[in-house]
Amino acid sequence: MRTVGVEEELLLFDRQSGEPRALSSAVLARAAKDSAEDSGSGSRPSRPTDYREPEDEAFERELHQQQIEFATQPHTDMGDLADEIRRWRAEAAQHADDVGGAVAALATSPLPASPSVNVGPRFQWLEQQFGLTTQEQLTCGCHVHVEVESREEGVAVVDRIRPWLAVLVALSSNSPFWQGRDSKYASYRSRVWGRWPMAGPAEIFGSAERYDEQVEAMIATGVLRDAGMVYFDARLSHRYPTVEIRVADVCLEANTTVLVAALARALVETAVAQWRAGTPPLGHGVSVLRLAAWRAARSGLDDVLLHPVTMRPAPAEEVVAALLDHVRDALGENGDLGMVRKYAAELFEHGTGARVQRDLLERTGSLGTVITECVRRTQA
Repeated sequence: MRTVGVEEELLLFDRQSGEPRALSSAVLARAAKDSAEDSGSGSRPSRPTDYREPEDEAFERELHQQQIEFATQPHTDMGDLADEIRRWRAEAAQHADDVGGAVAALATSPLPASPSVNVGPRFQWLEQQFGLTTQEQLTCGCHVHVEVESREEGVAVVDRIRPWLAVLVALSSNSPFWQGRDSKYASYRSRVWGRWPMAGPAEIFGSAERYDEQVEAMIATGVLRDAGMVYFDARLSHRYPTVEIRVADVCLEANTTVLVAALARALVETAVAQWRAGTPPLGHGVSVLRLAAWRAARSGLDDVLLHPVTMRPAPAEEVVAALLDHVRDALGENGDLGMVRKYAAELFEHGTGARVQRDLLERTGSLGTVITECVRRTQA
């Protein structure tokens, strides 16, 4: 069974005002101190290091000082993945609380923010190169790594999952507010992320050689610093033997993250089966894929989406059902089918993170209260 790992970015807030706060250095220092103490006492359980060097910590800096990131280890069992996600969310919350802050799995800040770029040559290069685009990128995503056996297999996957990725945007949508205003989008994060010139859907590559040629050509322009800045919606990881799917908002609740991860693995399994059977990828052009991504970001699950096969409007429930049907065999083989159906049904019943935030604002009239409740739900 293929392994799956998740990276989640979390926002850091002032515990009293609810405004985004530049606490990443303090939180990471606290995390490092606690990790050293736990290691010395033997209280921290050992973990496999397939995707992370043994000396690496779970928590890392992100682009802005108002956010942190954690990465799980690879798992085959979704229950184990869920446990680790909840563990790191709880630890992040404790570290933030220790320094007067709070963390929330929100893809954008509901309250106005003045982000500050973190120190470090990579972050400073981005700020110098891309200016306001870098400064305004206080957004939090969820990246899913799914194991592949080779680069050729990985490119076959990337080519075949392209039309289905917009559905993951809709399911994970958790960023309706921007600078204190309703953006009218369910996933405004994905619209802000799209300002990077190297982000978004990619063409069909056909081979690992063609993929590598395209990446090399992008770097040769000088617009990108290295392969780590190739922000395709789905790419071959430059560090791990995985396909990295990068379209999702960070999800308000851990169950939704697990749903996205299970669907991502099933998409990879289904794509590999198609490749081995000689089934070509759907030939939708990049321009149409961008429209599908826009529709998903605008609607979430509250309106129509573009059907991944026909690229025609269809009710969101019909499109999600088409995704589940597309990957049903893989979900069944992985033992994830019942869980995925349950979590997807709960999203339609109770709403995505975007719908939850809007409902909270409608009931309370306070974006601060929205943040307080989302801080609580992050650890639920």
